[in-house]
Amino acid sequence: MYEALKKRVYEANMELWHKGLVLYTWGNVSECDRANGVFAIKPSGVDYDKLKPEDIVVLSLENGERVDGTLNPSSDTPTHFELYRAFGEIGGITHTHSTCAVAWAQAGREIPCLGTTHADYMRGSIPVTRSLTPEETERAYEKETATVIVEAFQGRNPVHTPAVLVRGHGPFAWGKDGSQSVYHAVVLEEIAKMAMYTYAINPNSGELVRHVQDKHFLRKHGPNAYYGQKGK
Repeated sequence: MYEALKKRVYEANMELWHKGLVLYTWGNVSECDRANGVFAIKPSGVDYDKLKPEDIVVLSLENGERVDGTLNPSSDTPTHFELYRAFGEIGGITHTHSTCAVAWAQAGREIPCLGTTHADYMRGSIPVTRSLTPEETERAYEKETATVIVEAFQGRNPVHTPAVLVRGHGPFAWGKDGSQSVYHAVVLEEIAKMAMYTYAINPNSGELVRHVQDKHFLRKHGPNAYYGQKGK
């Protein structure tokens, strides 16, 4: 029943690996099927070079319980589950420990929009969450990770800025499906790298002027977008 969903999630996870954003088991991709009330995610602790489509685990969007698969789902599953419930517009989530994005998360700094590459894909800065409290960490660490992400998006549009840095931890990115969430994770890593190089060259670099930020974002994502080919 879930073979097509599991195959898409497997392929999205393998794309993450082929793009070099994960080492060993350091990452996971999920995708939800809201029509059928489920989401599928990589199993916990399975090396990417051993992963198979049938290993993907399917869970309920209603209660998070497993409905298909025999392996344990990713330990980050509660974070994915809560984000799907909080952000109804998204259909795929990627979590990595990619080097440059993690460096910003460990520094506890958001990534400001310094140039047009950033502005093409992410509107405004990439937010960084607050730290979890001791109580949140002990109560339900992975679930509360989603809590701080949702807090960081108060007043923000998660579709316009499809990524976040969890302080001291690493990045999460999302999109309309698993494949697009991987795409945004790759873009985020490049943005993080460019920002690091920019500050290395000039520590006093300022944000790209707002009207140019808006132009680059809206020409790809706005109501009158004209980037690319029609119907593609």
